[in-house]
Amino acid sequence: MEPVEINAGTYYLRQLRADRHIDDRPLLMEAFADPTHRKYVLNYRLRTLDEATEYVALRAAQWAGDERCSWAIAEPTSGRLLGEVGLRELNLDASYAEATIWVHPAERGKGIATTALNAALRFGFGGLGLTEVSYRYEESNAASAIVAERCGFTLVGPEAERAPTGERLIRWHRTS
Repeated sequence: MEPVEINAGTYYLRQLRADRHIDDRPLLMEAFADPTHRKYVLNYRLRTLDEATEYVALRAAQWAGDERCSWAIAEPTSGRLLGEVGLRELNLDASYAEATIWVHPAERGKGIATTALNAALRFGFGGLGLTEVSYRYEESNAASAIVAERCGFTLVGPEAERAPTGERLIRWHRTS
C-alpha cells in the first residue's frame, strides 16, 4: 500500500519524513524523550538521529507491507511534526485495525489527537473498508480515555492481560 495524505482540516496527515525538505527526526527525538511519552511507549527509543532514521524507515516499510498505516500529524503551513496517528495490527482480510496516537508534549491539550484520530478512522472505515477498530491504553492515561470517547469509541473494559508497564489495559472499540 502506498502512503496516503489526509486533509484533517486544521492539520494534515502525511508520511513521516527525513529528507532535505522536511526532517521529522529532531521532533521525534524530543517527543520520545518526554517522560510521559516514555511511560506509555515502551517499545521504541529514539535517542539519536540514527534511531530516528530507523523509525521513519520502519513506518515506511510497514505501509509498504500493509501492516500499519502511520501518519505524521503536521501543521499545514510549515509541515512541522505535531504527533503521530496510526492504524496498526492492520488486517484487511478481517477488516480490523487498532488505533494509536501520540502528540508532541509541546502540543498536548489542543485537540490535535481527536482531530487526527477521527481523520485516520474516516480513512480506515471509508478507504480501507475496515469494519472494526480497537483502541487500548494504560488505565492511568486519562488523556487517552478522553480521546476515545470524543472519537466515538465504545468502552469494552479492562483486558485480562496487563500492559508491559504492569497497568491494566483498557479496551474500546468502534465499528463502521
